[in-house]
Amino acid sequence: MRGIKIGVSLAVILLVVCGAYILLHNGWSGSRDSDTDQGNNPEKLTLKFFISGPPESTLPESEKDFVLQAIESKFDVNLEVTVMAPGEDYTETLAAKLAANDPPDMWLNISTDGGAKYTLDNVLADMSYYANPSTMPNYFKYWISEKELREYQVHNKFARAPIPYDRKSYRAYYIRKDWLDHLGLSIPQTYEQYVEVLHAFTYDDPDGNGINDTYGFTTAGNGNSISLEWPEYIKNGLLFPAYYENNQLVDMQTDVRVGQTVTDIVKIMNEGVIDPEWFLNSPRREFDKAVQGKAGIIMGDTADFALDSNRDSLQSRSRIVNPHANWVPFNPFGNRPLRVAVAANYPFVFSNNTAGAKPEKLMKTASILDWLAGEEGYLLTHYGLEGKHYTREGNRITLIPEAIEKDIRLQGDFLQIWDFFTPDAPEVLGFTILDPRVTERDKKILQSLANITVHEGLGTTLTPPFTINVEALRSRQDELQVKMLFSEKSGQNWPKYRDELMTKYNGNIIFKQYEDKIRASRNKR
Repeated sequence: MRGIKIGVSLAVILLVVCGAYILLHNGWSGSRDSDTDQGNNPEKLTLKFFISGPPESTLPESEKDFVLQAIESKFDVNLEVTVMAPGEDYTETLAAKLAANDPPDMWLNISTDGGAKYTLDNVLADMSYYANPSTMPNYFKYWISEKELREYQVHNKFARAPIPYDRKSYRAYYIRKDWLDHLGLSIPQTYEQYVEVLHAFTYDDPDGNGINDTYGFTTAGNGNSISLEWPEYIKNGLLFPAYYENNQLVDMQTDVRVGQTVTDIVKIMNEGVIDPEWFLNSPRREFDKAVQGKAGIIMGDTADFALDSNRDSLQSRSRIVNPHANWVPFNPFGNRPLRVAVAANYPFVFSNNTAGAKPEKLMKTASILDWLAGEEGYLLTHYGLEGKHYTREGNRITLIPEAIEKDIRLQGDFLQIWDFFTPDAPEVLGFTILDPRVTERDKKILQSLANITVHEGLGTTLTPPFTINVEALRSRQDELQVKMLFSEKSGQNWPKYRDELMTKYNGNIIFKQYEDKIRASRNKR
């Protein structure tokens, strides 16, 4: 995700802190002081975590939060957890805490540089004492190799570590199969067939309501950039987010082929088959439009994006509007990959202030995170309490949906927050999950997603050179690309604009460092 340049004035800090206070008390995120809620022994270590979570999830009262209770009891701590949705508010609130010399003990760093600037500024602790195979055996046994951890380091300092991640890709386009059936069309297998379907979905009344109120494809520009979901990127050989070919890094957002990509997007927009509001859509707005039947093709990137068993999925919500809605995944490019192999995303980091003042807090934090990465913590944070929310026979876990609905979903769906440290990948720990809510249709969708190929990954994480602001390059890149799309209505000036990015905005230096790191990593194989 793209971060925000950190440089907050006192006025902005006050506004951010006040805004965060309001947001944290409006139900979509939360900050909980366990000392206040539970009257815990103040002599215990008090740990402060700052993490991201879905905007629709909230932490319940402490007496209903069995995860918090388990952690505080098992590790003999008081735990204060602040949760915010990822985005500008999260980044700016964290910056305000750091500027006020009140850092969390542990936080997730979601900025574009992944903590590179904080590392240089000595804000982050040296993690070698706290995150190693001895202190975090589950983390290294199941999720992250020591080699992978070394590749993740920034500026030769061990100041960040990757959150465990699901290595499977779920990136796919989804299409209204019921609309195709109504029009007598097949799922497109080529870009040309995809364009034909766009026209049919726009002009041939695919929902049969007799009203001209549908479009082919929708996405979200968030008012500032060209969405990376456009199929025209793949049409021009640009895979998400970047790949290595012919001894060069191909960055899908700055490659020379972006010009033709913009021209192709202009062409398809001019045909009137794209949601005309796509540029102003927020990611949630694009989803809602698909739910409402305003567009018949959208991209998803999670396993449960259109599953029956997820009541908040595209499929489940669309069925409320139209009982015949049927979203299925597809690849408009046949067997060509839609992205490169999944890589680590957010890092977790520790405060250097805490390391200097009370290093025992960080040792305790490492123990808690490692427990989350192991069997006991994983089952609790993903499925709840054994015997109440699921039953277990060996490594076979059978969920009890009624209890999960009552105790978890209706209490803010709070496990969507507590599972922040591990992905929905129970097979990594050897578990088989039996969920009565999963339908045969769900199983077919998951198999379809598994069949979509991915391109080889980079093999290492990429960090920018010292003192160079990658976000400045990305911001200018977006500005120029939007200008081409809406003002110039052509990508013909991209070579000139790209040259500006590579020189004035240090693109040549940035990408050379990236390529050097990729080559060094590959030479170690």
